[in-house]
Amino acid sequence: MKKKQLNLTSGPILRTLSELALPIMASSFLSTAYNITDMAWIGMLGSKAVAGVGVGGMYVWLSQGLSSLARMGGQVNMAHSLGRGDQKAAAGFAQAALQLTILFSLFVTLISILFTNPLLQFFALNDAETYNSARIYMRITCGLILFSFLSQVLTGLFTAQGDSKTPLKANFFGLILNMILDPLLVLGVGPFPRLEVVGAAVATVTAQIIVLLILVTEILRDHGEANVLHKIRLLSRPDIACLKGVFRIGTPTALQGSLYCIISMILTRMVSGFGDGAIAVQRVGGQIESLSWNTADGFGSALNAFMGQNYGAGKKDRIKSGYHISIRLLICWAALITIAFVFFPRQISVLFFHEEEVIRLSVDYLRIIGFSEIFLSVEMMTVGALSGLGRTQLCSLISVGLTVIRIPLALVLSNTALGLNGIWWALTLSTVSKGIIFYFVFQYICEHSLLRTTNR
Repeated sequence: MKKKQLNLTSGPILRTLSELALPIMASSFLSTAYNITDMAWIGMLGSKAVAGVGVGGMYVWLSQGLSSLARMGGQVNMAHSLGRGDQKAAAGFAQAALQLTILFSLFVTLISILFTNPLLQFFALNDAETYNSARIYMRITCGLILFSFLSQVLTGLFTAQGDSKTPLKANFFGLILNMILDPLLVLGVGPFPRLEVVGAAVATVTAQIIVLLILVTEILRDHGEANVLHKIRLLSRPDIACLKGVFRIGTPTALQGSLYCIISMILTRMVSGFGDGAIAVQRVGGQIESLSWNTADGFGSALNAFMGQNYGAGKKDRIKSGYHISIRLLICWAALITIAFVFFPRQISVLFFHEEEVIRLSVDYLRIIGFSEIFLSVEMMTVGALSGLGRTQLCSLISVGLTVIRIPLALVLSNTALGLNGIWWALTLSTVSKGIIFYFVFQYICEHSLLRTTNR
């Protein structure tokens, strides 16, 4: 059997990064297609359904902070351990991450079911159809969040041991299933009933279950020495030291993700003042924009594992070279996204919206957001790189600090002649600032701090 795990501490950097990153980027494209597919079919139900799914999905996003704690804490510690050649410690961190994931998912399920209505009231939705869509979507997707959480964390752990092909295979089959189920369940085809928003939620969760089953099957089938995940015993007593290690690395990332989502929820409430169409544009626009940030996040995940293993092995030169190779490749891709958003926004918008006023709002959104795509990609890729070096606290400090600025900036700009577009400009300006700052922070750490830590 061909070895699926890569040794990231030796060999040509470009080839090593490509072998690791390309499957992750392909998985990111699948994730993007996964989200866009949902939005395209839901869009046929009207902007109110899209807005409702967007609002309900905000709590799915908020809950991801807990899964990111387990994923980042497990992935970084596992990569560091593997870089040092300590497979026992790597298995311990992976086990702790998965045990925390199960606990966190049960907590989210309980909260989402018991407090659905109070949580949705935050958005002050005035339309009954929009509110009902949000309630249904939230209860199904958050209530069954266990499958999504476990899939995400396992993806990170597979990547940490140099195997990005298995998650790609799992996500591919999940996407195919989702694309088949969406029209069947949302619109009702043949013997299938028309379930609308319920159908979209069921299709999403079913696909997540399939992804998880494939990942678990691959763990059980691969008995190779390099497959650390096969050595995990979920029912055994948690290792307190490993749990602490996961929390130490993962907590800043979780706080960053959660605060970022809360800020977006506040902005969504501001957007709601411009109508349900504006909320729908924000939701769908974010999914379209995932062509950029999902790719950057995928590359960041690859860099996270690459940086983690080379940091554990004390190889500073590979860390610096890996970053610079990656940033050149990613900027080229982001530039293409910018061109598409700025010059062809209407052609993109009509794929999702069928009301002329909503299309006009979407065109403005894409044009304004388009100017920030390169900087967004640099930010997300650099966050992955710095997190791989264990600098999750620094990432959170920079990201949260500059993202918070969006709220007062949006308040000021939206009360000018810009109106709703003022909120979109607040997003763009803050993203540009973060991209620039993250780039220079990484350069500073490489030149002044990394030498001391890698030679310890």
